Amino acid sequence: MTKRILILAVFLALLAATLWVWRASGLPPLGKPAAAAGGDFTLQSADGPVSLKDLRGKVVLLYFGYTYCPDVCPTSLALITQALKQMTPEEQARVQVVFVSVDPERDTPQRLKEYIAFFRPGGIGLTGTPEQVAQAAKQYGAVYRKQAVTSAAGYVVDHSSYTYILGPDGTLRGKLLHAATPSEMVREIRTALTATANRQSEQ
Repeated sequence: MTKRILILAVFLALLAATLWVWRASGLPPLGKPAAAAGGDFTLQSADGPVSLKDLRGKVVLLYFGYTYCPDVCPTSLALITQALKQMTPEEQARVQVVFVSVDPERDTPQRLKEYIAFFRPGGIGLTGTPEQVAQAAKQYGAVYRKQAVTSAAGYVVDHSSYTYILGPDGTLRGKLLHAATPSEMVREIRTALTATANRQSEQ
């Protein structure tokens, strides 16, 4: 019994230390995003500044990640690509993919343009100053943290992995989990598109 209590005490101490590090960093623990209100922001693309309000009229799939991400980002973008391929050309034309880098130190606008085009031609890659990126992420409840590694990359960026769905009016409709399947994505995107079509017919 004493040994079990000791193990529990060590575990609780490690957990407390982890939480303290996160609080010191100013970010909530990954997987526990802050409440998201959404809203407009302006960041830089390879073709100039882009604001979310510039994309009004389309359903926007917004993702926060980075081009050096070894697995999570490529997987998420590949799933989004698969989902959109299941939709009609007319539906696809009404959807815009936006990829915001949480690694502004390494991700240049041109690198982001080439990266997102590999997964989704016509997708938009955005970056900005660390402060601008942090503000945009905060608006949507996305969290991230740089972490040093013993490799040539120097560091990785741990980050939450959600695909945020914005309606054509710019409002945040919801988010898709990292584990969402292409079929689930198609259903949610079509729901957003259908809601928009219904509103337009009522006007």
